[in-house]
Amino acid sequence: MVEHVRSRLLAVLLVWAALFQPNTLPADTIVVRHTEGLMHGFLVLRTLEGKTIADGEMTQVAEGGRVTDQLIFRFKDGSIYEDKTIFSQRGRFRLLSDHLVQRGPSFKHPMETSIDASSGRVTVRYTDDDGKEKVLNQRLDLPPDVANGLMFTLLKDIQPTVPRTTVSMVATTPKPRLVKLVILPQGQEHFSTGTIQHKAKHYVVKVEIGGAAGLLAHVMGKQPPDTHVWILEGEAPAFVKSEGPLYEGGPIWRIQLAAAGLF
Repeated sequence: MVEHVRSRLLAVLLVWAALFQPNTLPADTIVVRHTEGLMHGFLVLRTLEGKTIADGEMTQVAEGGRVTDQLIFRFKDGSIYEDKTIFSQRGRFRLLSDHLVQRGPSFKHPMETSIDASSGRVTVRYTDDDGKEKVLNQRLDLPPDVANGLMFTLLKDIQPTVPRTTVSMVATTPKPRLVKLVILPQGQEHFSTGTIQHKAKHYVVKVEIGGAAGLLAHVMGKQPPDTHVWILEGEAPAFVKSEGPLYEGGPIWRIQLAAAGLF
């Protein structure tokens, strides 16, 4: 009887969501306040308990108004996470393409995702629960603010006084679909490098699925967790730290700048 009532209630909620909840939420393209250029940095991926599970490297090359970012994590267990993002920065940031590879025992479902923002074509290659390789090809009507692979870049350029900034993202579960990322500033926090004190802006990034699927996620306890990101403030803002899932359904991990070892 209880299960019957719950099923009826869920059905009513889904109908309500489909009728009254908008399918799309307003989003913002981000104005370029700091032009991206040549960069090479080193990162470390840890659990929240401080255990190192992967070493990371990020490179960036700019040619005119076109920028190529590449982020790679090499896990202790042999897994690989690699994201190559190409975007333009002519007045506003605009994604051109994103190619993401995640494979190895650290990932429940090995997956490779390619996004061509100009055509809207999204290709997902993945391995299902039975170990079979499958390919999904889908064309989406991608908005100009789609931000796959761009989050750390955009957070350096959004106005920290704006209470809410929203951009789009292609989520793959593995079927591709558009969701919204809502960026909320949380205030300043202090950190130090040796004896030097700095200030970082703390942001919370929330996933808004929208529509009936979003309501169902809340009801079923499947709402994606928030991601927390800290950005160094000042004339030359920079990434400091993040805490959140690296992939859909993944655990909360911490990304930090790596300390160089002695030669």
